[in-house]
Amino acid sequence: MKSIPFRNLLALVGLAAPWGAFAESPNIEFVEYDLPNGLHVILHENSDAPVVSSYVLYHVGSKDERPDRTGFAHFFEHLMFEGSENIQRGQIDKLISGAGGNLNASTSFDRTDYYINLPSNELELALWIESERLMHAVIDETGVETQREVVKEERRSRYENQPYGSIMENMAGAVFAGTPYAWTPIGSAQYIDEAMIEEFREFYKKWYVPNNATLSIAGDIDIEATKRLVERYFGEIPRGPEPERTEMEWDLSAPVTAKRAEEPMTPLPATVHIWRAPVLTDKDAEAMDLLMNILAIGKSSRMYRRLIDTERAAVNSAAFSWLQEKAGLVAAYAFGNRGVTIEQLDLLIEEEVQKLIDEGVTERELQKALNQKESEIASSVGTMSSRAQSLAYYHQWYGDASRVNNELEAYLKVTREDLQRVAKTYLVKEKRNTLHYPVPEQ
Repeated sequence: MKSIPFRNLLALVGLAAPWGAFAESPNIEFVEYDLPNGLHVILHENSDAPVVSSYVLYHVGSKDERPDRTGFAHFFEHLMFEGSENIQRGQIDKLISGAGGNLNASTSFDRTDYYINLPSNELELALWIESERLMHAVIDETGVETQREVVKEERRSRYENQPYGSIMENMAGAVFAGTPYAWTPIGSAQYIDEAMIEEFREFYKKWYVPNNATLSIAGDIDIEATKRLVERYFGEIPRGPEPERTEMEWDLSAPVTAKRAEEPMTPLPATVHIWRAPVLTDKDAEAMDLLMNILAIGKSSRMYRRLIDTERAAVNSAAFSWLQEKAGLVAAYAFGNRGVTIEQLDLLIEEEVQKLIDEGVTERELQKALNQKESEIASSVGTMSSRAQSLAYYHQWYGDASRVNNELEAYLKVTREDLQRVAKTYLVKEKRNTLHYPVPEQ
């Protein structure tokens, strides 16, 4: 149930929303303020349905870990469901499901978050649980030992015992080498095993403080009444020290690498081309997103049409972006048909990327990518849960929650000239990292 937001590579092609008709994005009105203890609060009132969503974003992810204690942020995602001083072990899930709701959590390089969806008359239950997690979480040997095994099993099942399971870790290790992004949120089972109980308690004290969190609530609420509830449950939690963060420089011209991943379960040859990319808030971020869409997202993308429809060389191909708070990468990949060599796949991808650099994109391709992005943005705020998350997301990373209403504007400013410039800047062969998955010899 509680899982990090990475899926295996075969699922990544499903990230893009389909083309087609879409509703106009609503204007999302909200109020936001800070409690004296530093907790940032965002409230959005919508009475279309008697539901409410609470969302808490902690500004701590795997990049904030020590290199010899990776996996702590993700471990805490699990540990925070154990219970608190006032909630018995294993009861959080039962309390929410018993009230007709659902909940989950996730961990990324930059953040850990928790959401609860409930009937609107149960909002107080969600706030009580989140305040308990923030102030009174129980970190004891029983909970830690239980979650050690849960996390190790998740690692085995998702990363070690399935085809291409190492791909995320290999990509991060290659492109983010020398930075705190070089390991993925799942972390190392070794370090989780080595950690002592006091290390977990210190991590909690450092990062789980109100001045390192954003609380976003969306749904059938009364704003003033909700403010009083927030004050009741969070107002007395003391402010913590400002967490000390690891400083890093993001060098877009770092040396490239090539890696051959030998995995016994690899069913088809696969290649991944990876480039360092700008950070999430960079002026080129939207252009990079659209460019990768045109290259390899969907059946009308260049790589799909060339590698699958025309050449019959691959059974699947796609591209995706990891643009983070302080670093970024983009990648294009292909799974080859049997009998197709990795070298053939590499050459075909190289040719399609080089066309972007030399010739740019057509007006039709740009418009199609913009249509898809508009549909994606509109659908991303279709539920109260997604609205709560989006408001917190834009506040945390852009310092502007109102971007939830105008994100599309940044994409509409992108021109064909921008796309070709970005291709020439970031996607050149000299800056490309490669990752190969050959089929084991029988």
